[in-house]
Amino acid sequence: MRKVVVTGIGPATPVGIGREAFWSSLVSGRSGIGAITRFDPEGFPVRIAGEVRDLDPAEFMEPKEVRRTDRFVHLALAAAHLAHRDSGSPALVPERTAVLMGTGIGGITTLEEAVRVLVERGPDRVSPFMVPAMMPNAAAGHVAMALGLTGPNMGVVTACAASAHAIGEAFRTIREDRADVAFAGGADASITPVSIAAFSRMGALTKNPDAESASRPFDRGRDGFVLSEGACVLVLEEEERARARGATVYAEIAGYGATADAFHVTQPEPEGLGAIAAMQAALAEAGEPAEAVGYINAHGTSTPLNDAAEAKAIRKVFGEHHAAVSSTKSMTGHLLGAAGALEAAATVLALHDGTLPPTINLEDPDPECELDHVANTSRKEQVDLALSNSFGFGGQNAVLAMKRS
Repeated sequence: MRKVVVTGIGPATPVGIGREAFWSSLVSGRSGIGAITRFDPEGFPVRIAGEVRDLDPAEFMEPKEVRRTDRFVHLALAAAHLAHRDSGSPALVPERTAVLMGTGIGGITTLEEAVRVLVERGPDRVSPFMVPAMMPNAAAGHVAMALGLTGPNMGVVTACAASAHAIGEAFRTIREDRADVAFAGGADASITPVSIAAFSRMGALTKNPDAESASRPFDRGRDGFVLSEGACVLVLEEEERARARGATVYAEIAGYGATADAFHVTQPEPEGLGAIAAMQAALAEAGEPAEAVGYINAHGTSTPLNDAAEAKAIRKVFGEHHAAVSSTKSMTGHLLGAAGALEAAATVLALHDGTLPPTINLEDPDPECELDHVANTSRKEQVDLALSNSFGFGGQNAVLAMKRS
């Protein structure tokens, strides 16, 4: 059976752009949440978010293409190029290189602008580039075009589990010898008036106005997530190929579980049954028992129902074995369809670096969420096996199992 390893990490996130800046922020417990600047939030019930600052898309694409594409594609291309550079910029065999990119919403900035133009100026003024800019598979298509990759290509749209599903499917694509390399991850850029208004109206966003303390997974005072934008791409590679070219191998992707709650379109199944099944499936594919897991990067959104259900699921799977748990959303906020890839990157780096990133703002742990929390400060601990959990609206669950290499 072919083994699949991670050889490149490309984050474009609220806590940093590039692997080193991203990881330094996480291990130091630095929040990337701040005041919204993408639009004027005056009059909105929520005025904080996790924005990607100081990113110039023209560094990664032609100015003409910047104008014709949505911000989520700008972020995706930045992440893909950063991942390629981090992997050593190896030569790629186009037909043996896959691209799988997830998103929760796609080009909503473009859609909102098109509706505004339609209402204010009429149908003849709507941009002819609107459809290709907003379509959810635009990120996968543009990454493939930018790097000249003609292998398997897919846009994955499974809400907040999308980029974890993309990595899992990329892992299977390489393991089953349908590709040797894959660019896998996700992007979302949903800090827009309609998104903030809609998520606020459904009660999903925190009402805490203090940016740095607003995202507080597993804390008794949590009241919703912080919406963020960003992207992350991992370069996955067949192990023998990676070792032969002298690549840095960060970790091995060893298992993948994908399940459905079949319960509710937004609420998690309260006993965590779908999450339990996904964790067990990932471990089974990895050929490892639950007791071997040393760290779990939780989905941990900072919403009352999600955190409690996930904690219950973790306790059910692991019993008396207490794997360390943290939610890096406490620092990054929730990147929707890009969250799974970002947290997979954090898990890979935790294995590689021997440091477990913290859940910040965990000041009053909720008894319903009792776990071995890495609370507030990072923990120096070398683990050999870790899980990254991602659970999305629609009841879609994805779990990745990763081994230290």
